Amino acid sequence: MGLLTFKGGIHPDDGKRFSKDQPIQPLLPKGDMVYPLSQHIGAPANPVVKKGDHVLKGQMIAEAGGFVSAPVYSSVSGTVKGLEQHFNPAGSKTECIVIENDGEYQKAESAPVKPLEEMTREEILDRIGSAGVVGMGGAGFPTRVKLSPKEPEKIEYIIANCAECEPYITADYRRMLENTEELISGMRVILSLFPNAKGFFAVEDNKKDCAEKIRAAVADEPRMDVRLLATKYPQGAERQLIYAVTKRAINSSMLPADAGCIVDNVETIIAVHNAVINGQPLTERVVTVSGDAVARPGNFRVLLGTSHRELIEAAGGFTSDPEKLISGGPMMGFAMVSLDAPVTKTSSSILAFKEDIVSRSQETACINCARCVEVCPSRIIPSRLADYAQRHDEEKFIAMNGLECVECGSCSYVCPAKRPLKQAIGSMRKTALANKRKK
Repeated sequence: MGLLTFKGGIHPDDGKRFSKDQPIQPLLPKGDMVYPLSQHIGAPANPVVKKGDHVLKGQMIAEAGGFVSAPVYSSVSGTVKGLEQHFNPAGSKTECIVIENDGEYQKAESAPVKPLEEMTREEILDRIGSAGVVGMGGAGFPTRVKLSPKEPEKIEYIIANCAECEPYITADYRRMLENTEELISGMRVILSLFPNAKGFFAVEDNKKDCAEKIRAAVADEPRMDVRLLATKYPQGAERQLIYAVTKRAINSSMLPADAGCIVDNVETIIAVHNAVINGQPLTERVVTVSGDAVARPGNFRVLLGTSHRELIEAAGGFTSDPEKLISGGPMMGFAMVSLDAPVTKTSSSILAFKEDIVSRSQETACINCARCVEVCPSRIIPSRLADYAQRHDEEKFIAMNGLECVECGSCSYVCPAKRPLKQAIGSMRKTALANKRKK
């Protein structure tokens, strides 16, 4: 079988050489822990602790605020200092529970576990939901909700997003190599919810060592297999991944379940394993620290709530003052305004660069070269859509399929005029979607 892919996309320098060969290192925090109440799509969690309370590691400190929500757990033992406003990694101030870490890591009692085959579908879903598991690739959609489609019998494919196509990030790569059994166990849990589905581990071919290790581990699993993808960005975007693996296309008005698919990333699937098989709530994740301004790039197992400043210190600090800090990948991540922002459920990496190349780029007029059209994975016309966005022409923006943009940034990357196409389209897209919801 040839390499699976989609039409369009780009091949930026992946930067993975900085950290891909660095094994996952555990990191114990030193300072206060900060837990945003919104670490997911949907309603913020509601605090269930108050100032002065003593909490244990693995104790719920905020309960789900609705069906589309997720609880938050303390990752340390210590004393609640209160509810305060803090920056999150995306640069917004949000309500957070602050806990003074006592350094003892006294654990709360884990949820009782029983063999997977003895659990009902509802018990499995409740365990995933109560553990606070969300999409940890960046979207933050509550996993219990994603795994509860209206017609579960129509789900044919569970796709493990093992592409990790964003440059520099290697957290999932290390997870696949070091936590293979947990990844497969998580897939086994999800497949137990969908009797007619098959599980595919979709891995880019620049990670053949991962593909070979997973393939060997699932040799005796009749419902699991590996699919090798062409190395290309944005191969890991949900719509592009589904098309590459199944040749089924979805648009902005559809859910993956409408195409008989469910997609979860590596970190999420491992969190499902920990929740259902080990009875553990979500209190940690693996984060990549990389970039040319970092002294010792690496991958760290981090307790949620840890300051990014401590992550940088664990990686040896900066070799020089960085001009750019990014939470997530360089293509779809967020510029960081504070290193004191905490690691959240959706924090895949922190990148530090000596130069801010983008800010120095001078925008010029479009030369109608159509490079943005050639690379667009959604097969739309980014240059035209950006024009409509800048003129606030929402009607024409929608008519020209602006809502189909996945905001991958491929168009901005290749634009010789250095136009901020993705930013303009993304801003108008958010406005159009908000207006659509109002109607």
